[in-house]
Formats: sequence, structure tokens, C-alpha cells
Amino acid sequence: MEKGLLKEVVLDQKQWLLSMQSGTLRDKLSEITGHSSLPHCIILSGIRRSGKSTLLTQTIDHAYSRDEVYFLNFDDERLLTFTVEDFPVLHEIFMELFGERKVIFFDEIQNVEKWELFVRRMQDRGHKFFITGSNASLLSSELGTRLTGRNLSLEVFPFSFSEFLQFRGEKLPVPDSLLPAERARLKARFNEYLLQGGMPEFLKYGDPAALKRLYEDIIYRDIAARHEIRDIRALRELGLYFFSTMGNLFNFNRLKGFLGVGSVNTVKSYTQHFEDAFLLFTVKGFSSSLKHQFITPRKIYCVDNGINNAVSFRFSKDRGRFVENIVAVELKRRGKEIYYYRTAKNREVDFAIREAERITALIQVSTDMSKSTTREREILALSDAMDEIKLKHALLLTEDEETTLTLDRKLVTVKPLYRWLLEKEKRS
Repeated sequence: MEKGLLKEVVLDQKQWLLSMQSGTLRDKLSEITGHSSLPHCIILSGIRRSGKSTLLTQTIDHAYSRDEVYFLNFDDERLLTFTVEDFPVLHEIFMELFGERKVIFFDEIQNVEKWELFVRRMQDRGHKFFITGSNASLLSSELGTRLTGRNLSLEVFPFSFSEFLQFRGEKLPVPDSLLPAERARLKARFNEYLLQGGMPEFLKYGDPAALKRLYEDIIYRDIAARHEIRDIRALRELGLYFFSTMGNLFNFNRLKGFLGVGSVNTVKSYTQHFEDAFLLFTVKGFSSSLKHQFITPRKIYCVDNGINNAVSFRFSKDRGRFVENIVAVELKRRGKEIYYYRTAKNREVDFAIREAERITALIQVSTDMSKSTTREREILALSDAMDEIKLKHALLLTEDEETTLTLDRKLVTVKPLYRWLLEKEKRS
């Protein structure tokens, strides 16, 4: 790459960095800055436009200063020809313009093949790196070769409910001491979050077309172009199918026939590409048999309700699925290993949390417990699962109800979802 152009980009982006607003402080900031004294490379991964660049800026402000670090965002069309051979020139430009710095921030690094070679070499010379990326498979393959044991990977999600409230200028409430008017306002904000999701740029400007453009960018740039997929029709139909059946079970063999593709492996690859782009994620059914886990149908969830609503236009008909999706995303945000659970009587519990090779928590999600048939179904599923797993406590998340149920010496805590989302302790 021509040195003069690279220098121009560095200067332009430095001005951008200096003028960048810190924005809503992210929940993950303290965890990231807590690693600033370690020699490890800190990797922040997540879907495009989820606020990773802003989070980098917040990290700079809280652990360093904007004048004492190097910064470059590779998601810049002027850097399309940048290769691993250009890194020494980049470092020379950094030193020429800003002097010697030991901390380097790289945004959207996956756009440069073999970037890990430069990072590893500079780590050996005492440099500290903070890096973001939007493709899980590329990052994992690169980290697994040159940076094994020398990196810490953290996933960045769209705004949590508490971050959403702060973005909207709301003071975070204390859920245990809400007055009726405060509770009503909080529930109204929750309904907004349920529909709009937590993508910062969309929340700032309120343009649903922005979410659709993001989806199209991921389809064409991050999936089709990167993996040289020619059957765009099948890829798009699979994406629309997943968005339209969020929270439902799916089977790779059935999807093969639905899409009209020649191989189950093609469907699996396409699904993995959606997951690698952090757009969707799958949840397996729990089983003590690893083989059985692989052959059982999976559930599909979307990383953000706003994206799903913009792409599928199905919110009004599927409120329960959107509520369940919020729980799935929040559990992932809290770092939980999640499954769904099917009892011996074929009753289903929405989420089973696994720790240390066993299920330690069960969570059922229900939007309306007023119907006796619904109430009985949800409680029976939890009761059966608790008996099978030998758990004494489970959680039932609703939209409004709050109580404690005793089931033959087993306890089920019934709690409004908006309260659970605001709990400070990151546990189920």
C-alpha cells in the first residue's frame, strides 16, 4: 500500500478518535479495563455496529488517554489493499507522527489476513493490543495458531436493558423498591426494548432501514463474498427462515429439502456462517450423551430483536418469541452455557444452564400465565425437569407476575423479566 495514502488515513482516523464521543458506558468496560495491565492481546468480537468501536474509545479513556495510544480502524475503504506486509510501514508512520507508544488499538482486524503475525512479533517487544473483529471463525483460527495463551477473547453484544435505559437518559431503577408510576414507566421502556433491540446506531437515529442495510451487508460482505457463495438465493432464504422461526426447533435435513440444496453440509455451513458473523446463534438440546446432543434438533435465536423485527416483520404476532429471544441473548451476554431441556414426558424447558458438566439452573419463559392451561404446562415442565436433574429451585420469567411456587418441596421463583434483566448479580 502506498505510504502517503496510509499516512493520510492514520491522520484522518486520529482526528476522528479525538472527536469521538464516549457514548453510553458499556457494562463490559470494567472487565476490559481490568485486563489492561496484562500482557495479553484483548480481543473484542461481535456483530457489526454493536458498539465495539465506541467501547474501544471508552477503554482508551478509562485506562489510558487518546494521545498515548496508536489507533487504526481497518473497516475503511482506503485500506482495502492493506496487507500484512504493510504493518511495518504502519508502525513507522505511527512513530513518525506520534512518537513511541506501547499500546495499540486495531478495529475490525479480520479484514487483514495473517494480522496475528504482526501482533505476535510486537507482543514480544512489549506492546499491548486491543483488537475488535466481526467474524468468529477467522478470529478463532488466527488466535489458535500464533496467539494461543496470549489473548483474552470477550464477546460484545448490542445494548443490554440497563444500557438501553441509560442510552434513553433513564436513571437505573432499584427493582425492589419501585413505586407504581416507576413500575409503569419501566415496563413501557421494556416494551420499547423488546421491539427495538439494542443496536446503538439504530436507537440513535430510529431508522429501521439501517438495520436492514446492516443485515444486507452481513449477507453479502461477511458471508457471501468472504466464503465465495454463489447460491445467494438459498443463503437469503435460510436467513429469512431463521428470522421467521426464532426460538423454534429446526433440523438440518429438513432445511436441506426446504432450500433445495444438494447437501446437508451446505446447510450446516451456511448456518455456521450466520453464527460466525454473530447474527444468529443456535442452542442444542441437553443430553448426557454427546452424540445425542448432535443429532437432536436445535433452536435458533437472533442477537438482536430490532434486527429480527426489521427483517421478518413478525413482532405483533410473535411477542412470546421475542421475549424468549431476549432471555437467550441475555444468558449469552452473561457468559452462560445454555441448552434447552426435554423431559422424559416430552415436556420442554426453555433454558438449562450447564456448569462443570452438569445442569445447575432451569429457566422457563412465559408471556402470559393467566390461562390455566399455559400455567399448568409451564409448571409441569419445570417440575419434571427438576425431578430428573435433582434441582430444588428453578426460575419462571413472566412479563408481570411475581410470586414463589412450592412444588413438593421444590421452589419456583416467578419473576418479571424486566426485573431479572436489571439484576446486578450476573446469575440466572
